[in-house]
Parts: sequence; C-alpha cells; structure tokens
Amino acid sequence: MALSRRAALGLAGAAAFGGTASAQNGAPAMLAGVRQIDLAPRAGGRPPWRIFLRRPDGPAPASGWPALYLLDANAVMGIASDALRVQAAFPGETGIRDGVLVGIGYPTEAAYDDRRRAFDLTPPPEKGRTGGAEGFLRFIEEELQPFVAAQVPLDRSRQGVFGHSLGGLCVVWSLLARPRAFTHWVAMSPSLQFDAELIAQAQGRFAALPPGERGQPRALLGAGEFEERLAPFQATAGDAAMRRESQGRLRIPARAREMTDRLRDLGIAARFEQIPGETHFSEIPVAVNRGLRFVLGPD
Repeated sequence: MALSRRAALGLAGAAAFGGTASAQNGAPAMLAGVRQIDLAPRAGGRPPWRIFLRRPDGPAPASGWPALYLLDANAVMGIASDALRVQAAFPGETGIRDGVLVGIGYPTEAAYDDRRRAFDLTPPPEKGRTGGAEGFLRFIEEELQPFVAAQVPLDRSRQGVFGHSLGGLCVVWSLLARPRAFTHWVAMSPSLQFDAELIAQAQGRFAALPPGERGQPRALLGAGEFEERLAPFQATAGDAAMRRESQGRLRIPARAREMTDRLRDLGIAARFEQIPGETHFSEIPVAVNRGLRFVLGPD
C-alpha cells in the first residue's frame, strides 16, 4: 500500500530525530523573553504576587518604553506576550509598537487563583474575602511600578493597565480612585454588578478632585457580543434558560456602556467596543489584543 504524503513526511521527521519519537521527557516550554519574579509587599502581611516581565530587545527609545500592566496574568500573559512579539515585528502591518509587558498574577500553575483575585480585584471596604483593591493598587503604584522602572526605562506618558471581568471592575474602580496611576485604562467585560454603590461613591470622589489631580486618562471598555444574547451553540444547550436569566441579571455589556457614558460625563476620554462573535471567556484573546492596540498602537 502506498504511503500518503502526510504519513511519509511523518516518518521522515521521526527518522530525523533518531527513529521513533520520544518527547515524553521534554523540558517545560518557556514564554520567549519573559521573566517571572515573586514579589511580596515590603510591609509584609500579604503573600507574594507573581510578576511576569517582558522587555523589548534592543535600546529603548529616547522617551523610554510604553508599558502595559496585565491583571490576572496567569491567564493572559502568554496571549499578550506572543501577540506583541509577533505584531511589534511588523508595525507597518499592525500599527503596534513594541513595549514592556508587566503581568500581575499569583504563584500558581492554574489560570486563576480564585480566592486571592476575589480579594485583590474588588473595591473596598474589606469584607472578609473581598474588598482588597486599595491595598492591591497601592502595591502596584508604590512598589511594583518603581521596581519595573528600575529594570527598564519607561515612557511615563504611556502606561496602561488591562483587566477582564473582576479585573475590569478593578480597572474601573482604580481609574476613579487613582486616575494618575496610569494613562490608559482597559476594562473588558467589567463586573460592575459587584456593588454599584461603591462605584457611584468612587465617581463622586473623582468628580470632587481638582483638575490637576485627575490627569488625562483614556479608557477603553468592552464586552462580547454573546454576553447580551446567547451564542448559537449555547441557545440549543440544556442550560439555555439559566444562561439567559444570568445575562439579564448581570447586564455586563449594558453596564459597561453606561459606565462609558459616565466616564465621559466626568471628562474622561472613554469609548466602548463590542467584540463580535465572542462570549465572556472566549473574548479574552481578542480583548487582550484590543488592549495592546489601545496602549501600544497609534493615538
């Protein structure tokens, strides 16, 4: 029997590696150009965060490198680093310049540390397992940002932060609480249903700030198309009724659009983008790329 072209190529490849393939004991793959550091707050009292740092090759621009900080980095750092590595190599095609990526995650191999992120990414006051965003943001602004600046020259006029879901909630609250911590704020599918009153209070405090303390923040909010109606594969599933009820209760895209309007009313340059064809979780790769373009792309 004649071998197919695919089978012949497979046998040729196996022969090139010494006969039969034996990859069972291969080394773990690493993210190209990414270092990881476990960093605990100087004051103690909290376990360390796992920081993922990607810096571009070659000399920095005279103004320093732009940077994007990514919350939930265990889930999104691989997406962001590879997307940037490929696209920054072809800026004429992508419009995306190279820059620093700083992922903030946890010492785990899982995509999420549900317990710690529920505390870190939700607005104060602290209530048991939630409400730790103030301390988290203080660590980022007072310890992590200086740590990164000591490693690589940064362009202070272009420093962004990305968050999805609870991370998006944290981004919105942080923008209102400390608007000068970053210049570009990306909140995808933010969980604004967590506590509307806390967000309203933060809006009021922002409105009372003197203009000089507000900076000139730019914000991008977004949500998936299939967060306000079911995806075709969901509409025929046995849990379709439950999913429709959840979408109607959470109102994630509607709340994000409403928040975009409120940010504009506060004088913040904000816009909303729908991500077509995606659900709350399937949107993540696209949402990360939108964040890269927002921070590292053309003005």
